[in-house]
Amino acid sequence: MDLGLVIALALALAFAATNGLHDASNAIATLVATRAATPLQAIIMASFFNMLGPLLLGAAVADTIAGIVTVSPDEAVAVIGSGLAAAVIWNLLTWRRGLPSSSSHALVGGLVGAAIVEGGIHAVQWGGLDGWHPVGVFGVLIALAISPVFGLLTALIVIRLLRRLAHKATRKWIPVIGNSQWVTSATLAFSHGANDAQKSVGIIAALLLASGEIDSLETPAWVIPACSIALTLGTALGGWKIIRTVGQRIYRISSVDGLASQSSSAGVIFGASLLGAPTSTTQVVASSVVGIGGGRRRWRHVNWAIVREMGLAWLITLPASALLAVAIFEVVQWLS
Repeated sequence: MDLGLVIALALALAFAATNGLHDASNAIATLVATRAATPLQAIIMASFFNMLGPLLLGAAVADTIAGIVTVSPDEAVAVIGSGLAAAVIWNLLTWRRGLPSSSSHALVGGLVGAAIVEGGIHAVQWGGLDGWHPVGVFGVLIALAISPVFGLLTALIVIRLLRRLAHKATRKWIPVIGNSQWVTSATLAFSHGANDAQKSVGIIAALLLASGEIDSLETPAWVIPACSIALTLGTALGGWKIIRTVGQRIYRISSVDGLASQSSSAGVIFGASLLGAPTSTTQVVASSVVGIGGGRRRWRHVNWAIVREMGLAWLITLPASALLAVAIFEVVQWLS
């Protein structure tokens, strides 16, 4: 196994770890913000269910990600490695600012930027939709664009239903809400692991296939556990600034709000994983919190300045990571 491939594989695992820093933080943000769990308890729980997700739910998302770029085997490692490096750098920059950003957008942008500079627009599988299954870049972008809308609308509906039930509930149901948050947060962490760890699995499969280490996209047994562990490591390191942004700065949520946000986000991400549609946990969870404000008819209480900042970050992530990947690829070519 040559050095370039080893570095690219390490970058794939680094991407999974930074993905954990970003998106797994969102999986536990409302649980911590509503004080249903301590940060340590939430991290241990999320780490466990992040690990289970990719092991149990299959590889539909991995197959989608693996088919984004179609470059020559000789250049595949350099292209994919450059895209991964760009995504990792962007994830670290936005994590440092405590800004919820989409790791999925960063990965797609990085891969597309590096592929185009190497082989032109034909090096990218643009795709679209094959029935309900997303294919190529456009398919991934459609999934990424639609999922936050579903997150917002689902949370809006769920919080209104829970509020109606709350009118008939007595105070003895308060502990039940806290316990239910544990269940929904665990489900969200499981869904996140199933969707996001599989992105790194797909990338590693593409790298191994291009380098001749494997002869199909069927990954070796070590790949899924390695990506799960990397994602879990990122979760354990914690993204506390992002947790504060999602749990407190968008809209100050209560325990019932946290339950609505977690259950709606988990449902959207779980469904997307079954369809092989890559989603951004960051976008879905943040949008669901906005939906909570709307469901309570408190749009004015939503911190729209933070929402605009997140929206801007989501918009610039694709071009920024693409440009980073172009620069990194040129450096790699110059060094080689």
